[in-house]
Amino acid sequence: MSSSLLCGRFELSLERPLIMGIVNVTPDSFSDGAAHFETAAAVAHAHALIDQGADMLDIGGESTRPGAEPVSIGDELARILPVIEALKGCGLPLSVDTFKPEVMRSALAVGADMINDIYGFRRPGALEAVAESNCGLCIMHMQGEPKTMQQAPRYGNILAEVERFLRERSAAALAAGVDRRRIVLDPGYGFGKTPAQNYQLLRELRNIDTDGYPWLIGLSRKSMIGHVIGREPAERVFGSVAAALAAVARGGHIVRVHDVAATVDAIKVWRAIELGDFL
Repeated sequence: MSSSLLCGRFELSLERPLIMGIVNVTPDSFSDGAAHFETAAAVAHAHALIDQGADMLDIGGESTRPGAEPVSIGDELARILPVIEALKGCGLPLSVDTFKPEVMRSALAVGADMINDIYGFRRPGALEAVAESNCGLCIMHMQGEPKTMQQAPRYGNILAEVERFLRERSAAALAAGVDRRRIVLDPGYGFGKTPAQNYQLLRELRNIDTDGYPWLIGLSRKSMIGHVIGREPAERVFGSVAAALAAVARGGHIVRVHDVAATVDAIKVWRAIELGDFL
């Protein structure tokens, strides 16, 4: 596996786990509602995450929680473009969480460094929107679509099916001219999977053959955490940190989180224990 990820203006070392801080610019996020919906609030939140130790930021203008209603291209762009513009000089890579090719192109044009696509760049024009840039691509597995994905997820062998899907989509990206060093994979926790399936997918993460691509893992505050601890999203900090550590211990390279400071501290202690890393 490559020890670095090409990500727009940046080449990110993967020698240690990286923390991707979440910046939701939506009125209906499952985790923080409309807390950072206005541009100024979103930018302020992003700078707070940077101060807490984030290595990169993931900006989203459309909720992809189960049952979420679609957002128009115009509305999504109106939410995220001012935030990208305001943050492009912050010194960190900016990822944009979108599956719309038109949004991808516009975000890249104003300074985004990565596209994080829950559909795995399956939509017509998605690969074409990113192929000729130098942005990073996060290819995620999802069964179904956000509005209905949690109604009745079914798998014969979830590990094999997730692996096959990610191999197919990464191969499609390579065929479109994407440098393999730009690609990171996401198993898609909570996207068309039951709690039991999510935990199996996390427990056996190392058994999925990624063909050398790094993992980006998103578990923060998700319903699989709530299913175990019985707490609402805002109260799932400790459970989310435990899940992030489990992911890192099983080979996760980037963890996408709401609670940056807590995750940074936990990973530092874990690395001190496992690797003797006190720096």
